[in-house]
Amino acid sequence: MELYNVYPLWDITIEKGHGTHVYDTEGKEYLDFYGGHAVISIGHSHPKFVKSIQEQVAKLAFYSNSIQNPLQEKLASKLNQACGMDDYQLFLCNSGAEANENALKLASFETGRKKVIAFEGAFHGRTSAAVEATDNPKIIAPINDNNNVITLPLNDKELLEQALMTKKYAAVIIEGIQGINGITIPDNDFLKSVEELCRKYDSKLILDEVQSGYGRSGKFFSFQHAGIQPDIITIAKGMGNGFPIGGVLIHPNIKPWFGQLGTTFGGNHLACAAGNAVLDALMEENMIENAHKMGEYFHLKASEIEGIQQVRGKGLMLGLEFNYPVTELRKKLLFESKIFTGASKQNNIMRILPPLNIEKGHIDYFLKELSQYLS
Repeated sequence: MELYNVYPLWDITIEKGHGTHVYDTEGKEYLDFYGGHAVISIGHSHPKFVKSIQEQVAKLAFYSNSIQNPLQEKLASKLNQACGMDDYQLFLCNSGAEANENALKLASFETGRKKVIAFEGAFHGRTSAAVEATDNPKIIAPINDNNNVITLPLNDKELLEQALMTKKYAAVIIEGIQGINGITIPDNDFLKSVEELCRKYDSKLILDEVQSGYGRSGKFFSFQHAGIQPDIITIAKGMGNGFPIGGVLIHPNIKPWFGQLGTTFGGNHLACAAGNAVLDALMEENMIENAHKMGEYFHLKASEIEGIQQVRGKGLMLGLEFNYPVTELRKKLLFESKIFTGASKQNNIMRILPPLNIEKGHIDYFLKELSQYLS
């Protein structure tokens, strides 16, 4: 049996990783400045992560959500301490798409409405409702196209209010930082307006922090730069450092009742062990503060390089803008300099999403290697 050919693949087989580096089957070392789509938050094979999973899998990997699981309570407590979203409730699932799917369903249950507002350039996943809120017609199958989502320009308060004032919309869903769209950031004033208008017209504000959360922006959630409070927050990617886990943070004014959310594997014992280890490492090793400092350093140094049109982003969710497509440049970095980087929907943007424990030396090396190809 052959694999179903969905993904374009580099001709590289990675078999192990440590810290900020990964190694292929020939023993070649690569600097990981992409983290597998921003998934690797605390570094590859972090000792806390490895120990936690090893100990848990030796005891119990999984049992259903029909029994008590203290690891879930522990994860919720640690997450509250880390992000400061007091009184929110946590629902655990398996991925970012599943988190957004459940968030949209929850908003629809709560408001009794079925329409949703999303934004140009958005990516929220490939499942039924999440993909309809994603701005990419190529991945929306006919069964997903239900005309329940409208797509508005980012940062346009006037058009947003015109839509919301009809009181047809269950939710506004927005990424704290648009990742796949080339590190595009909503204005802080616009985010504040979205919060205000959702309150005014009784719609729920969903903040998709799947890629931009868990410290990547230099704060635990990127929306915290704007000082707002969403109704629902979705998380995944860096939450498990590679282990499949996602979550929905739900404001206490949205009460749970049967039928809203559900999962078989969400919040299983092994996933919670991974999630708890990630939070321990993030907080005990000050990785969020490091993401802020290294992001500022990267901005400073990259801005000095001729050929880079713009440095985008916050913390370690970064994009380098060029005046030409970056495919060949990324190939040179990968195959000649042994550095992984990321692409985006905008073909002239290179995404930089390294583990949050990178150091200045890693940034210096990356920019030195990049500079030789630009010159």
